[in-house]
Amino acid sequence: LRLFANVRECLDQYQYCFVFSVENMRNTYLKDVRTEFSDSRSVSFLRIKRMVLTGNHRVFFGKTKVMAKALGTSPEDEYQSSTHLLSKFLVGNVGLFFTNREPSAITEYFSNFSKTDFARAGTEATREFVVPAGVVYSMGGEIAAEDDLPMAHSLEPELRKLNMPTSLMKGKITLENTYTVCKEGDVLDSRQTRLLKLFGVATADFTIQLLA
Repeated sequence: LRLFANVRECLDQYQYCFVFSVENMRNTYLKDVRTEFSDSRSVSFLRIKRMVLTGNHRVFFGKTKVMAKALGTSPEDEYQSSTHLLSKFLVGNVGLFFTNREPSAITEYFSNFSKTDFARAGTEATREFVVPAGVVYSMGGEIAAEDDLPMAHSLEPELRKLNMPTSLMKGKITLENTYTVCKEGDVLDSRQTRLLKLFGVATADFTIQLLA
């Protein structure tokens, strides 16, 4: 009931309402959004299904059925003229963004907003990552060997636990054959995401897309 009432309150108080979706949710990167839109007072970004407040904008995540109910799902039960048209977009990991800023400024900001982070288990690999045979370097062959450093020998037991067929030779981690951590399109498991993180390979893009 509180979410329902708050959405309706915002429909009265704010000039514009956007439906947005989030890819690869990261609370950390919402701090950049907070900085951009903290026009009048500090903002506290909370976990999904909770509210985010600021003086000149307000954001709601989660509980899409409640938000849709507040907007109205048909011309007969919509709260304000045409608000029911937004309801069909409230599916999945989406939210409502209320603001008094001009739409052109909002769309420009979010069209350029993207952060890269390490992938999480259950997400799809956006690229292939293969560690070359021989000495294992910190970046796993992502850069030239002369610009890299051999991976710390203390990590060799962990690599083996993660099913990489490594061994120690003269104090350096080595691979007899190339090792494919993942292929593009793979649904990553926790073992693969841990290996990607150990090699510093960040493949997940955190983005916020305006849907309506």
